[in-house]
Amino acid sequence: MKECSKSIARRLSDPNFSNRYFVGRGLDIGGKPDPLALYAELFSRIEHVQTWDREDGDAQFLSEIRDEQYDFVHSSHCLEHLVDPCQGLKNWFRVVKPGGYLVILVPDEDLYEQGVFPSAYNQDHKWTFAIYKEKSWNQKSVNMLPLLMELGSNAEVIKVELLSATYRYKLPKYDQTRSPVGECGIEVVVRKRVTSEVAEGGRLPTRAPVENREMRIHLNQYLNDADTLRQANKTVPPFKNDTDL
Repeated sequence: MKECSKSIARRLSDPNFSNRYFVGRGLDIGGKPDPLALYAELFSRIEHVQTWDREDGDAQFLSEIRDEQYDFVHSSHCLEHLVDPCQGLKNWFRVVKPGGYLVILVPDEDLYEQGVFPSAYNQDHKWTFAIYKEKSWNQKSVNMLPLLMELGSNAEVIKVELLSATYRYKLPKYDQTRSPVGECGIEVVVRKRVTSEVAEGGRLPTRAPVENREMRIHLNQYLNDADTLRQANKTVPPFKNDTDL
């Protein structure tokens, strides 16, 4: 219930969401019941969020959307409703611009379904998800790590997190998403690499000189400070001084 809304306070405490992930023009797939757009003003670098739901087309294909159209794509608890989550994820990633981000939430099979499938809490769930398991209690379980690898070489996996901070493990079987705080999910953030990063095999530092003089002076000062400390403390190796204070 209102899983996107529950995520907002947590995401606001992480500067990456405001400064990197939710920047520019975005697409919120399956967001109509609880749209990210309601909270766009809290993420100051969002320009616009388009909510995409059933009436807009099939979320598995996004056939109406051209490649690399959005700065970010967000989806909260939609992937588990698709017939083919692998194909769906690839199409979601397809419409992200190079340098942009894909941010998704899915229910964790142990925290949400809790050993029962078809789901006791949502009969439309077609799959369950785990970050990674050698063996699952569900034959229709999807491991997120291998699934993300299917996105290919231009996928930079930034974050895969089990959202268990407010999960109460001592409760009996119960849908904890009914509470105001229980998320019971997995959050994934993937950045689409630009062409040069794919060719170089990573996101390497720029080779361009630092043009900003103030920045250059301060970065050099950090190096000078480290040299000064080393020169002033040649006789005592680091972390060997055990004398009384």
